[in-house]
Amino acid sequence: MVRNWIGLLSLVAFALLTVGCGSEPAKAPAKVEEHAHEHASEGPHKGHLIELGVNEEYHGELTHDDASKTVTVYLLGKDAKTPVMSADKEIDLNLVIDGTPTQAKLTAAPQDGEKEGESSRFTLVDEKILEALENPKTTGNLNVNIAGQRYSGKVALGAHGHDH
Repeated sequence: MVRNWIGLLSLVAFALLTVGCGSEPAKAPAKVEEHAHEHASEGPHKGHLIELGVNEEYHGELTHDDASKTVTVYLLGKDAKTPVMSADKEIDLNLVIDGTPTQAKLTAAPQDGEKEGESSRFTLVDEKILEALENPKTTGNLNVNIAGQRYSGKVALGAHGHDH
C-alpha cells in the first residue's frame, strides 16, 4: 500500500511540474509574436534592429560604415523610428568572435538638437569590431540604460545583402 501511495504522489508531482513548466513557454512566444511584425526588420538608418525589453519597449539600430571603419548604434523607441535618449556616456556591445569574448564600448555622439548629457547615437571606430560584425559566426548583446533601466538585446550579426 505504501508503494501505491509513493507511486501516486510521484505521478501527481510529475503532472504538476509538467503542467507548470509547459504553460510558461507557451505564453512567452505569444507575446513575442504580437510584437514581431509591428515594425520593419530594418531601421531608419538602414541598419539591423535590436529588440530591447521584454515587450520591445525600445530598439537599437546597428549600422556600420566600411570606409570610415565606424560602428554606430542608434537608440529608438517602440516604433523603431523615434530617437530615444540615454544619459550613458558609453554603451556596451559584447561580442563573441570565433569563441573569444570581446567588449566594444561605443561613445555617446549626440545628434543635432539633443540636449547636453543625453544621446540617441553612440559610435566606435574599430576595424576589428567592424570585421566581426560581418562574420556570421559572431554573436553578441547590446547593453544600455534608458530612462534609468538597464536593457540588453541580442544582436543578429553576419553577412547581409545591403550597405550601411
